Amino acid sequence: MKPFRYERVTDPQAAVAAVSASPQARYLAGGTNLVDLMKLGVETPDVLVDISGVSFGGIEETGRGGLRIGAFVSNSDLAAHPLVRERYPALSQAVLAGASGQLRNAATVGGNLLQRTRCLYFQDTSKPCNKRRPGSGCPAIEGIHRDLAVLGTSRHCVATQPGDMVVALAAFDAEVHLLGPAGERKVPLTGFHRLPGNEPQRDTVLKHGELITAVELPALPIAARSVYRKVRDRSSYAFALTSAAVAIEVRGGVVRDVRIAYGSLAAKPWRARAAEEFLLGAPATEENFALAADTELAAARPLRDNGYKVTLARNLTVRLLTDLTGPVGSVAHAQGAPR
Repeated sequence: MKPFRYERVTDPQAAVAAVSASPQARYLAGGTNLVDLMKLGVETPDVLVDISGVSFGGIEETGRGGLRIGAFVSNSDLAAHPLVRERYPALSQAVLAGASGQLRNAATVGGNLLQRTRCLYFQDTSKPCNKRRPGSGCPAIEGIHRDLAVLGTSRHCVATQPGDMVVALAAFDAEVHLLGPAGERKVPLTGFHRLPGNEPQRDTVLKHGELITAVELPALPIAARSVYRKVRDRSSYAFALTSAAVAIEVRGGVVRDVRIAYGSLAAKPWRARAAEEFLLGAPATEENFALAADTELAAARPLRDNGYKVTLARNLTVRLLTDLTGPVGSVAHAQGAPR
């Protein structure tokens, strides 16, 4: 591991100043992803600014009926919070589907947003990777890409964003609160992560020195009837092959509102706007659910070994929407523990 200087701060403004002063400085909170990448030589900060002593608050109701979630709330506390379980069950399910209990105890909400891809070439510093060294190439395109992206890719990168929590946040119109050298700003969660384009090294729209202080969820009645499902190679401690957060409101047999977001199909959580638009005002039938998924996934550009993801995402969409609009027993089953 490359030697680095360690600083500990207790004030958010001091943290921003400390990181802004060095181009290679990084914030350290739970460290569950950053420290692993440092051990691999992927991340090589010269300064680590420990912000674990900074208070960003817990989980509280906003004046508009939503929830404000402090950046240092642990994943375990987020998943267990009564208001999260009641109002945004898919978010609780998504968090519980990630990692292990020990890691969820350490991992923070802010850090979870910044998870980096698990692409094998990104994690192996002996291999070229445009995300690590722009212009070096993307060997995954012709190499090992079974788990990688089918949506929003470019000729420079086919990596995926591996998170679970972010998928539910994308479905529910969450906003990310930031503090940086220029002050405070808010970014929609769906605009926080970037597709690779010609700059695959940039995972997010964060500017250097900016610090995540909170995530805010709006009041969203439809979210109370939501589900997250993660499909993976094994039932625990595995990243998704495909995942989805889904919520739907049906009145008189017609879809009045719907939210669909996919995970592990792109370099960002993928809000399925085309599928949602197709379903609004349409009869809530299995046939229409399949057609909506087909509409969204028509943009997919699978590689040699990951075309199965398109079929998997389609089937998952139909299953979840059917469960949520079916008999009461089906809904209860769909909203149970993630599988």
